[in-house]
Amino acid sequence: MLLIAAAFGAGWVPLPYFSFGPGPAREIVPLIHVDGASTYMPSGRLVITTIRFTQVTALGALVAWLDPEKAVVDEEFVYPPGLSPPEEEERAISQMDQSKIDAAAVVLTEVTEYPRVHGTGALVEVVGIGCPADGRLFPGDLIVRIDGQRVDSRAEASRLIDAVPPEEPIEFRVEAEGETHDVQVARGACPGSDEPLIGILLVEPFPFEITIESGDVGGPSAGLMWAIGLYDLLTPGDLSAGRTIAGTGSIDLDGNIGPIGGILNKVLAARDAKADVMLVPRGNLDELRGADTGDLRLIPVSSFDEAVEALSSTDTAT
Repeated sequence: MLLIAAAFGAGWVPLPYFSFGPGPAREIVPLIHVDGASTYMPSGRLVITTIRFTQVTALGALVAWLDPEKAVVDEEFVYPPGLSPPEEEERAISQMDQSKIDAAAVVLTEVTEYPRVHGTGALVEVVGIGCPADGRLFPGDLIVRIDGQRVDSRAEASRLIDAVPPEEPIEFRVEAEGETHDVQVARGACPGSDEPLIGILLVEPFPFEITIESGDVGGPSAGLMWAIGLYDLLTPGDLSAGRTIAGTGSIDLDGNIGPIGGILNKVLAARDAKADVMLVPRGNLDELRGADTGDLRLIPVSSFDEAVEALSSTDTAT
């Protein structure tokens, strides 16, 4: 009976540990939708790579430890202290939504007259964690009215917010995912600041509709490839040139590419997906020394412009 119980526990009772390793690669061009501008389909494939996290039993932990391409980590590595699993998932989705906005803003600045020419309203780019707007407004929300007044631009939104006395709540009319709703937010403290704030950053709305389907993938690391995919769609050239191009890296509004976590597993996922080349943040390069990348060529980049130039070159270096 004891042996049976021990075997059951080893195989079925979850531990506060997770295995993580290379996840699936996903083609991104079918996930990017543009309405109101001409598009040009690339001849190759553009993919993002992911990491697969799985809570393990004792037996599962042993199997993962024996796999050289997997690791076993404490639960706090997946869900940081102070955040419940739903809160961490919400934060990851928020980071993903911000990465989509930043990627689109960078590309539109390159290929259109944005932000001088923009849509109507003010687009929420960032919501500060722990600020009054946290959980009430979200990246990607389009603010169309503030206290009943029409919002035509980011500057107009800032003016209307500043016009509301600090002690009064501010009413936002927001459009998100085809629905319109009203949200009230009162100014308060944000972490690290005693000044009464709402805790949002705004950008100009895009001049035409862009939607990106990220599904259940969270975090900021797809930002670079969202930008590459949108750029390839909106320009008549062909960055892919018939290749399978993978990539990972965060992106900010200035087009800077930042390092991300789990870089080795994402590179291995690109290798397993038979990618020809992979864009990686230059800040992650040291972590990849000696990695078994097979025939996969790595292209370290620090900016969006550098990534476009590298992919446009016929003699791309590794």
